[in-house]
Amino acid sequence: MLPSAPDLDIVIPVFNEEARLGATLDALTAHTATLPLDVRITVVDNGSVDQTAEVVDRRASRLPANTRVRVIGCARQGKGAAVRRGMLAATGRWRGFVDADLSTPPQALTEVVARLGEGTPVVIGSRRVAGADYVVPQPLVRRIGSRTFRQITRPLVGDVADTQCGFKFFSAAAAEQVFSRATANGFAFDVELLAVANRLGLRVLEVPVRWTDQDGSSFGIWTHGRRIVSEVLAVRASLARMA
Repeated sequence: MLPSAPDLDIVIPVFNEEARLGATLDALTAHTATLPLDVRITVVDNGSVDQTAEVVDRRASRLPANTRVRVIGCARQGKGAAVRRGMLAATGRWRGFVDADLSTPPQALTEVVARLGEGTPVVIGSRRVAGADYVVPQPLVRRIGSRTFRQITRPLVGDVADTQCGFKFFSAAAAEQVFSRATANGFAFDVELLAVANRLGLRVLEVPVRWTDQDGSSFGIWTHGRRIVSEVLAVRASLARMA
């Protein structure tokens, strides 16, 4: 029997992910089976109207001995809200979230867990540090947009090179400090997490990851520019009020 509190909590925010969630869980649990840890995967269903929850249920009986999975709901819409719901429900020694499309392969968990085990409070995947690899290079216009976004967010997050990689992990103490203060639900929620960590003086370590852009990504500085700037300004205002 697994202990009530796992060593590692992994949160996956989902919305209508019936088509690919099964493959994601298979790949993720194949790797968690190699870790000397008790692992809990929490799928946060952000109002799906397909068979997302049933996909999880069908795999619950054939998981590695060290891994369990559960589904919880999130009434508030937005990826940020779903991640926050899962992270605040986590009780593990280490806690983090990954994207449902596994753009970052689960093998990166090995490095992340090692760095957390050394005492680093926040460890995040990064596509912008030495050793990172884009399986398919980003188009020029997207690279320019990403650089523009980094310039906008730098005053909030400090030296963090990649705020948007959906592969972020925290010690229990850091997770509680950061997520209890987080409020953003939209594009800027990653920025807010790192901005809060920066404000609290928590060390953020970026580890290089191998990244595969998946179809269906909706983030773009050019198509969502006004909304992005508005959300980043809201994060800045929230930080100014933070105790």
